[in-house]
Amino acid sequence: MTVFLTFKLNIAKIHYNFFMILIVGLGNPGKKYINNRHNVGHVFVDYLLENQNYNSKIKIMKTDCFMNLSGIFVKKLIEKYKMNLPAGGENLIIVHDDLDIPLGKFHIQFGVGPQLHNGLESIENHLKTKDFWRIRIGVDNRLPDKKVSGEIYTLQNFLSQEKKLLETEIFPKILSQLKLNFKML
Repeated sequence: MTVFLTFKLNIAKIHYNFFMILIVGLGNPGKKYINNRHNVGHVFVDYLLENQNYNSKIKIMKTDCFMNLSGIFVKKLIEKYKMNLPAGGENLIIVHDDLDIPLGKFHIQFGVGPQLHNGLESIENHLKTKDFWRIRIGVDNRLPDKKVSGEIYTLQNFLSQEKKLLETEIFPKILSQLKLNFKML
């Protein structure tokens, strides 16, 4: 005797959001970190929110956790907005400080980051991919003969002229480049 079992599968359809762009600025929470070099991702997001109007397909966020926990924060956003990774990584833009790049320079790159950055490492580990955009904003303005460690330096505040350079020259250039690369901005 042959017995046939029939299973009724309840398969939920997942509707991934391939059209949204998610921009996340990395930084540390709290007033004492607001103007730190490590928080240039937050500073850039503030600049974006103050200087542009965006359509509803663009979400601009700042992390609300310490840098080392950025992956947990970003993964929750990916799940909330139903972005399909790694394919959806093309619509994920992470903005962060980079000591490998001098102050006044930046790179917008896909899947490439600095040699060492705990926030990016956390994101890559939690998302299990390196396939997302990075806006690498240079923050290194140390004198060659007086270099303090990167850990100490990035937690120091920007000097007023450094912050002015970012807000009047560098951030507008980054925004212009983003508008060319991501037509939705």
